[in-house]
Amino acid sequence: MNSHSHHMPRIPYYAATGNECALFDAAHEKTLPLLLKGPTGCGKTRFVEHMAARSGRKLYTVACHDDLSAADLIGRYLLRGGETEWVDGPLTRAVREGAICYLDEVVEARKDVIVVLHPLTDTRRTLMIDRTGEELIAPPGFMLIASYNPGYQNVLKRMKPSTRQRFLAVTFDFPDPETEIAVVAQESGLEAGRVAPLVRLGGHIRNLSGMDLEEGVSTRLLIYAATLIAGGMGVDRALEAAVIEPLTDDVDVQIALRDLVTTIYG
Repeated sequence: MNSHSHHMPRIPYYAATGNECALFDAAHEKTLPLLLKGPTGCGKTRFVEHMAARSGRKLYTVACHDDLSAADLIGRYLLRGGETEWVDGPLTRAVREGAICYLDEVVEARKDVIVVLHPLTDTRRTLMIDRTGEELIAPPGFMLIASYNPGYQNVLKRMKPSTRQRFLAVTFDFPDPETEIAVVAQESGLEAGRVAPLVRLGGHIRNLSGMDLEEGVSTRLLIYAATLIAGGMGVDRALEAAVIEPLTDDVDVQIALRDLVTTIYG
């Protein structure tokens, strides 16, 4: 057991692909909210985890979904031992503690969530808690970050321009092949030479057009495949479980993907 480990929190690995780290630092220093745009699994969440750890800040991450309400973020009265007691939600805790609050896939949340965010994203930097009558002013350390995938929105779940314009924004995309090889090798433990064909496969899948794929393969799935291969699983089985099956249910598309695997792996 390493007695020093708890003194040095691990900083999650992240390979920068542009000026996003400098933008994060500037946004943090100037207390401006930040919006991350980009496809699923390209590294947005990892970027936030990395920057939070690097700056020694506490991070509250909320995965937004259809049913997420403002009360889920702000808090609610709960019954405890016959007494009702107010319990802060993650957004309220982040504001009180001057921490970072990251709302992943914010467009998935209900509309009342966006209304709550507005006064936090302008010069007021306030969180109104109607149920307790509190009006919290966010301390300088508080930072609001939200993310969404512009390619995966339907008409009902588009981020309104008036909301988008409350944030600084940066677009993320899949890293270039060299960087992606380094990321997948680092995360999976598979040597870079064996990661290279996987990343090549990923690039081919992302460039496929005319196929019934909603999204290209994510870096996350390539890491899963590499992890299975590093653990001793055969390449075909690993790709079946980590790439082909998660990407599509369509049998014809699966066949086409297997053909692509054969082209790359021979």
